[in-house]
Amino acid sequence: MLILSRSDVERLLDPDQLVEALAGAMADLSAGRASMPPRVAVRVPEADGLLGVMPGSLPSAGMLEAKLVSLFPRNAGTGVPTHQAVIAVFDPETGTPTAVLDGEHITAMRTAAGSALATRLLARDDASTLAILGTGVQARAHARMIPRVRPITEIRVAGRDPASGGALAETLDVEGTTGACGFTSYEEAMDGADIVCGTTHAIEPVIRRRWLSQGAHVNSVGSNPAGREVDPETVRDALVVVESRESALTPGPAGANDLIWPIRDGMIGPDHVHAEIGEIVAGVRPGRTSPSQITLYKSVGVAVQDAAAAALVLAAARREGAGVEFAL
Repeated sequence: MLILSRSDVERLLDPDQLVEALAGAMADLSAGRASMPPRVAVRVPEADGLLGVMPGSLPSAGMLEAKLVSLFPRNAGTGVPTHQAVIAVFDPETGTPTAVLDGEHITAMRTAAGSALATRLLARDDASTLAILGTGVQARAHARMIPRVRPITEIRVAGRDPASGGALAETLDVEGTTGACGFTSYEEAMDGADIVCGTTHAIEPVIRRRWLSQGAHVNSVGSNPAGREVDPETVRDALVVVESRESALTPGPAGANDLIWPIRDGMIGPDHVHAEIGEIVAGVRPGRTSPSQITLYKSVGVAVQDAAAAALVLAAARREGAGVEFAL
């Protein structure tokens, strides 16, 4: 069995290749060429945490895998990540375990790469102003990925704490991300933004329709079992795209309250979900139809994304002889 550490995965996972790999994986999923159930999880109420299980089969990449991912929000500010994960890979012909990878970096990058893919397919071609809501791992990953698919000249960062946006913007500048600046409120950051990325653990919506400009594209990857990141008015007015209808509309821990609750309340129906991202990749469903249209990609994270990312890492590891072989 091959063991790949966090540093191995960070070095081996190519961001641009990842976007292309996700495009193929999402098309496979929508066409029925990949298999995965919605995420299941056990809750740890005494720690306000959960442990999720995400198995998936992606034959086009030769991948059979399962990710174990923990979400412990109380870790914020302690130096321990709120999201931690490992990915176990199996031989798709025999079921033999073949590899174990650190999943934390893969989770961060495949989520942001999914948003980059959605941005490439749905945002206006001239979109240049990016608002990032949240200041954690996903905020940094989105700041790295979105400029790869659109000509971003300004990145606006805002968090719950007015000072946190400025702190992350300074970090991004040090890391070489140009045009980053901190904003004191979500509303201020979103004002006039062409692309909005929600990366929060918010209970009350931080993406509000009245703060969005016409023609904006929204990526929402934030999740909280007790709330939602996007207000129902935005969902109602937007062209809504998801990774998987089944996963997005399944009650927690798999689904998106942002969509489930407006359906429950009668504001929209299940058919308001316009498309899966894989359907747009394959040309089965159209994307944006006008410059003034608001588009919303609501991500819940799906296992075939982990499989596609892990396949890239394993292929690179084999080429370079990376990792440690270990006999169980």
